[in-house]
Amino acid sequence: MCGIVGFLDPAAAQSESERAEIIDRMTATLRHRGPDSSGTWLDPDSALALGHRRLAILDLSATGHQPMVSHSGRYVLSFNGEIYNHGEIRQALEAGGRGIAWRGSSDTEAMLEALERFGLERALAMLNGMFAFALWNRETRTLTLACDRMGEKPLYHGWAGASFLFGSELKALRAHPAWRGEVDPGALALYLRYACVPAPYSIYRGIGKLLPGHWLTLDFARAAPGTAPRIRPYWSAKEEAERAAGEPFEGDDESALQALDDRLRQSISLRRIADVPLGAFLSGGIDSSMVVALMQATSDRPVKTFTIGFEESRYDEAPYAKAVARHLGTDHTELYVTDRQALDIVPRLPAIYDEPFADVSGIPTVLLAELTRRHVTVSLSGDGGDELFGGYGRHEDAARQWRRLRLAPRALRALSAGLANALPGAAIDACLGPLGVVASKHRRRSRPGSRLQKNLLAWGAASPEHLFQSYVTLWNERPLAGAARQAGEPLTAFDDPTRIANLACPAARFMYLDAITYLPDDILTKVDRATMACSLEGRMPLLDHHLVQFVWRLPLTHRRRKHLLRQVLYRYVPAELVDRPKAGFEPPVATWLRGGLRDWAADLLSEESLRSSGLLHPKPIRARWREHLGGRRNWHLPLWSILMFQAWLRSQ
Repeated sequence: MCGIVGFLDPAAAQSESERAEIIDRMTATLRHRGPDSSGTWLDPDSALALGHRRLAILDLSATGHQPMVSHSGRYVLSFNGEIYNHGEIRQALEAGGRGIAWRGSSDTEAMLEALERFGLERALAMLNGMFAFALWNRETRTLTLACDRMGEKPLYHGWAGASFLFGSELKALRAHPAWRGEVDPGALALYLRYACVPAPYSIYRGIGKLLPGHWLTLDFARAAPGTAPRIRPYWSAKEEAERAAGEPFEGDDESALQALDDRLRQSISLRRIADVPLGAFLSGGIDSSMVVALMQATSDRPVKTFTIGFEESRYDEAPYAKAVARHLGTDHTELYVTDRQALDIVPRLPAIYDEPFADVSGIPTVLLAELTRRHVTVSLSGDGGDELFGGYGRHEDAARQWRRLRLAPRALRALSAGLANALPGAAIDACLGPLGVVASKHRRRSRPGSRLQKNLLAWGAASPEHLFQSYVTLWNERPLAGAARQAGEPLTAFDDPTRIANLACPAARFMYLDAITYLPDDILTKVDRATMACSLEGRMPLLDHHLVQFVWRLPLTHRRRKHLLRQVLYRYVPAELVDRPKAGFEPPVATWLRGGLRDWAADLLSEESLRSSGLLHPKPIRARWREHLGGRRNWHLPLWSILMFQAWLRSQ
């Protein structure tokens, strides 16, 4: 796990010494991602510069140093991630008696030689792992960027003046002297809907994120400022989901159970390969307990497990994790976090997450990563289980609602959508204010205008994807001002026909949507930034692409509510230790905003502060802030999205 960065300057505007100074400065911003060593490489003929910060996990010696030049000298690679099947790739390279004078045992070297020997597309198909890399072909003077299938590792890219920039985090791009970051109003609108900025966009105009399973090429000879690079998929989640639906698993329940158990074991076994201490996050829920159970079942020593707890019992899952750890016999470490410890994280969030990010579970994830890093360098987690196995109630709820909506005439549904846009919920709520005490009590409890608008938006959904979008929307009416309000929203997986999977079952469509949106844009972003902030490598065995493809073939009865995953877990952990309502990993932010964070929030949500950027409309935000402080409603989630944007904006 590392940090990569670089730039291509077709105009060769800087001298070689200036480029060396710039790439050094950009690389230094990623020290947290790779504290063990730093490296840069410059091509004097093409004004290309590559930078790398290394967190040494495999082959801790200098033979794993990057950027790495291939044996032939033709290719140069800067790579972030882990290739778990690098041993198999080495064998494929040596097949037929072809000897290779290997310099070391790193996965980087195996990957680089595979890219040269087999070509980009074939090599990418061979890789099993999490990765984002920059590859420079010195002969053709072509830059290639690529990232893994599920979106575990980030890669930003875009033009800044005459230079094409790319890197693991935006802070590295901002260190380039040509950087002139400008907030993208469309991306801001998406952020206020989803609490994160979805790929392929970033919060900055002209800077994008490479979509999972995609690669980008830029030819130096044809590149000019503003030239759009060629971007295309090498692995399509849409095609894989549709193929899986057409080739369903046909075995009986017992064979499905054993097949899932075998594939989980294989994935976890691959992700235990490391030359440094390794452990696992354990919340006591289904997903993390499954990962830890199989780790312990295949280990001859206690697995190191980690959890954090909160003083408020309704937010505290540490006792459940401790019970699972005791049953499995792990070497368990837990930390009870005080409100003060958690609140101290908040000012650091803009720097850690690097662009506006409003998932409140980002706070405990940072604390858990910091605890874990004191003991190990690599940690496995159960992320991805909810998206693959129907762990969110919204999958079934939205499926039931869509079945009802399909019975309604399309004209009626279109009318509903029109009414939702014409009658803002906040305006209806305001009109109900003077109706008296009874109406006021009802309004305090249910916000009838907002509820009416949300229901009308759902009724007006023209497709399952649009219906599901209403379930994951944070602000129904985005509080945008000026040009930001007029900008509109760019296409996402909810309305881009090239990304919508043709799946007959609505619940399967919703799981797929979460797997290509919420999972990479929120969950994996959160885990990557939180772990890398303290130089910890996070690995997610449930996201092995072979496992994903198998799970998508399973009947929905096996996937919904994690049915089959639970059955595998019950082989190792008694049901009574893990069966309970889903709690999530959420701290008491609603309480903090009325207490320890009140002054901080009041400053960011003041009329003056909200107006200062010209991007936000203060009135609806201020109204929710007053209601939250008065205890009439818990608006902590939409307010948190505004607070995180405001705090990020101030940090720029």
